[in-house]
Amino acid sequence: MTSDSAEVPALHDDEPHEGGVASRLNWLRAGVLGANDGIVSTAGIVVGVAGATSDTHTILIAGIAGLCAGALSMAAGEYVSVSTQRDTEQALLAKERRELAEEPEEELAELAFLYEQKGLSADLAMRVAEELTEHDALAAHAEVELGIDPDNLTNPWHAAWASMIAFTVGALLPLLTIGLASASTRLWVTVASVAVALALTGYVSARMGDADARRAVLRNVGGGLLAMLVTYLIGQAVGTQVG
Repeated sequence: MTSDSAEVPALHDDEPHEGGVASRLNWLRAGVLGANDGIVSTAGIVVGVAGATSDTHTILIAGIAGLCAGALSMAAGEYVSVSTQRDTEQALLAKERRELAEEPEEELAELAFLYEQKGLSADLAMRVAEELTEHDALAAHAEVELGIDPDNLTNPWHAAWASMIAFTVGALLPLLTIGLASASTRLWVTVASVAVALALTGYVSARMGDADARRAVLRNVGGGLLAMLVTYLIGQAVGTQVG
């Protein structure tokens, strides 16, 4: 004979039940994409300059300049973008606080209606809305109406630093490869190392998004090789004209 209160199964500590998992995956995906941008853009610069000149010093200066400019641009872009997103989130939360203070009954009815739209019966939706409102009215409305966690707003500084570091790490690969390899092999060694790195970032990004890894790898590597080919041909054309 079972008791009135059903036994709640124990949750395993290693299972991702908290909502922060999705946020961490988004940051990881952004890091992978930032590194990918660093690889492609810096590889394009150094290979393009290598098509115009064989001087290692000139190639490295161009690569370092591209790395610094790209990393700072990524950081500034992410900071502005995420700051705008955070300002919007804060404005929406302020509006929700005001509505909860001025029209609590209407907001309760609205919350219940939203849960009805999710498939709950009218009575159950109202009970859920009442209990959640009693616990944390703002969090309940923010989650259902806005898709926002008031306690976990996006941080523009985190986004800026993450993007800058990811871009820098990715950019170091082609920069170091073309700088350390011999003049006779550096072009092919750089292309090969960049292709391998792009295959890895393509695979990782596809696995995180449950996408077709083969297609993602081919697309990533193909795009990177095309970028290097175009910049190399431009470098050769410019170098020939200048020379």
